[in-house]
Amino acid sequence: MELLFIGLGAGAIVAYFIFARFNKYRSKERADEQSVILMDKIRSVCKFITVEGDFSEIYHYENLKEKYMSLILGKKKAIVLINAKAHIGFDLSKIRMESDNEAKKIILTNFPQPELLTVETDFKYYDKREGWANPFTTSDLTDINRDAKKHIVDKVPQSGLIEKARNEALTTILLIEKIVETIGWKLDYTALTTDVKDQPKLH
Repeated sequence: MELLFIGLGAGAIVAYFIFARFNKYRSKERADEQSVILMDKIRSVCKFITVEGDFSEIYHYENLKEKYMSLILGKKKAIVLINAKAHIGFDLSKIRMESDNEAKKIILTNFPQPELLTVETDFKYYDKREGWANPFTTSDLTDINRDAKKHIVDKVPQSGLIEKARNEALTTILLIEKIVETIGWKLDYTALTTDVKDQPKLH
């Protein structure tokens, strides 16, 4: 009988250790899965607009590509009123982060710089002058729209919008923190830097 109790006790101890090891393995597997889900969820927010600015500019267009032809056929000129809305924010797909599964933490190691994400434009043409044998073509209008949009993009660095977006970086990080906290994890952004380039990028 004593041997039976010893055997049952030994079996229980072995079973406990087997269960504990299995449970630890399952917990690690679950933590790995959670960290992947969290990081995918953060990146899926993608382009996050924090600041928008309105622009109203006058753009003077003159076709200089056909300089010599213009002398013969007449110059093409136009004054274009550009009303535009620029959106500045963060492309969260560029975030670099690591997971600490033991501590259930997502660690932000690099945060993207604010950048120009989109520009919405509306054009109105005034004082549109065509040469007597040199009318505006579809290609000319495409060039005007492209150049006028670039005119707005070039204005963004002096507008203060990127600096304003930089000040909104913490708000964006706090949004990410809320996403992480939905499943009981923590966000560590103590190693973060948010240096900003002067020139915006338009994608």
